[in-house]
Amino acid sequence: MLRDGSMEGKVIWVTGGGTGLGKSMVKYFVELGAKVAISGRREEKLIEAAEEISKDNVFPVVCDVRESGQVDAALAQIIEHFGECNGLVNNAAGNFISPTERLSHRAFDIIIDIVLKGSKNCTLSCGKYWIENKIPGNVLNIVTTYAWTGSGFVVPSATAKAGVLAMTRSLAVEWAKYGQRHNAIAPGPFPTKGAWDRLFPKEMSDKMKLETRVPLKRVGEHQELANLAAYLMSDYSSYVNGEVVTIDGGEWLQGAGQFNQMDAITQDEWDILEKIVRSNQKKS
Repeated sequence: MLRDGSMEGKVIWVTGGGTGLGKSMVKYFVELGAKVAISGRREEKLIEAAEEISKDNVFPVVCDVRESGQVDAALAQIIEHFGECNGLVNNAAGNFISPTERLSHRAFDIIIDIVLKGSKNCTLSCGKYWIENKIPGNVLNIVTTYAWTGSGFVVPSATAKAGVLAMTRSLAVEWAKYGQRHNAIAPGPFPTKGAWDRLFPKEMSDKMKLETRVPLKRVGEHQELANLAAYLMSDYSSYVNGEVVTIDGGEWLQGAGQFNQMDAITQDEWDILEKIVRSNQKKS
């Protein structure tokens, strides 16, 4: 999508960057010339990803984003390794699909801590570092469309993502005076091997058929998300601040429209309905 070298000079920290969508973003950032630090709790996954993408331009750092001390330590390691850090992608996440009444307090807290507290920890640490060192930093938060619509059966995630979205918009205003930008992406269905299998076992995915909920009748491809993320982390988007960009093939709009599900009505059924409506109009 972008020219070669579009992200030269960028040093970006991607949380949850060793697998899934995070890894796909990292690959493209590096292709465009960025240096990237990836963090997560599983060292072997981070090392494997770094070796696969680029030993010279990808730096693996073990970090549990729920712990502010570990976040500060990870940032210090990144700065020591690359010389600075001028970008952050809050991608680390967790989720359960479950009736809320089946969740324990601990299960609810796990999601809040990873998604909301983790994003806060990384944003606050990087933000303070940028302010102190007069670095025009850039933050990209990965949220979801149900951050503003809400959604049953993923209430901890919806609650946490809504908080992250509020933080994005709030800091976009408050910290713009320091040269910082804060934006978000709200992806629709983008299958990833690990997370997708945990969230949607085959029996559930066969029943839900998520692609049928998308007006474009397909799920997203990782490169499509990586293209958007690279744009928002590059200087080409330097006037974009406080935005959340949806990339879901129109899924949430279809679900939001009161009558959108009438797409399931056949042409023959529409003919019958039309006759009924006309008949009722004549009677009135």
